[in-house]
Amino acid sequence: MSTVLPPLSDLDDLRKALRAAPAPDAAALEAAAARNGMLTKPPGALGRLEEIAIWIAGWQGNPQPQIVAPRVIVFAGNHGVAARGVSAFPPEVTVQMVANFEAGGAAINQLAREAGAALDVVALELDRPTADFTEAPAMGPEDGLAALNAGWTAVGPGTDLLVVGEMGIGNTTPAAALCLALYGGTAADWTGRGTGVDDERLKGKCAVVEAGVTLHREAATDGLEWLLAVGGREVAAMAGAIAAARVRGIPVILDGFICSAAAACLAETVGGALDHCIAGHVSAEGAHGALLEKLGKAPLLSMGLRLGEGSGAALAMPLVKAAVACHSGMATFAEAGVSDA
Repeated sequence: MSTVLPPLSDLDDLRKALRAAPAPDAAALEAAAARNGMLTKPPGALGRLEEIAIWIAGWQGNPQPQIVAPRVIVFAGNHGVAARGVSAFPPEVTVQMVANFEAGGAAINQLAREAGAALDVVALELDRPTADFTEAPAMGPEDGLAALNAGWTAVGPGTDLLVVGEMGIGNTTPAAALCLALYGGTAADWTGRGTGVDDERLKGKCAVVEAGVTLHREAATDGLEWLLAVGGREVAAMAGAIAAARVRGIPVILDGFICSAAAACLAETVGGALDHCIAGHVSAEGAHGALLEKLGKAPLLSMGLRLGEGSGAALAMPLVKAAVACHSGMATFAEAGVSDA
């Protein structure tokens, strides 16, 4: 798809777009699998690299895919619920870190550069935090749609592999609230220490998550409505970008707990919304592994990361590129003059 996606006019627009999104190319999948069986290696010798390459082939519609234009987009937003002491850092750090991204000084800058990926930073009204979701919806319809559209319109047609990351002090709290709303259990099941809160603050954070979900349980009926009720601008923008990539057929590497919670809002709205996604890593935020199980995504890496920014997914980018390079660049037995078993 080469055209610019028109902005979403309401949540139903997004639901309809996800339902109408194309499947991977069946012929390319079949041809890629056949090619994989002819490459100069024992069957299955490259493990998950083989699965990844065939998966990319299906989305590119090319049995010998190439990754030449990977991109990382980092969305930043501030949260009214941060005033309840759910983070070890103050909200002004969000603004400071955006400046650091733009100056090239953050971890994600280095990881994107090593992966050969372009990096965009999108700051979303940092001077106007979302509402405290224990008192009102985090975002009303207008704010929520604007945040979704910020992600929806950020994904251009030239990208062939996408990572979305985030920066927003306090945003593990809305992520935990989304997981509790979508998957049940207790607040403690989904709420972790984030930037490193102590036991007392963790207890208060759990109470905030529980209060927010309780307040909005009658009004929110699917993942998108929950996203507006207890999410955040950068969380909604990530969801919008992941959805745009689904419509465009662009493979996505999911990052950590917050990115996965944004993705879960799509998955719990329209079945198959995350067929184009793979989990880059499992983070040290305790509930991330359980969330990936709910999403049916096995992580590529487990490195104990808990930074956000898209860092874990960016770290997995070279792995995905290596899978594609092996699949598309290796010789077949016939080409190499090697005897086939």
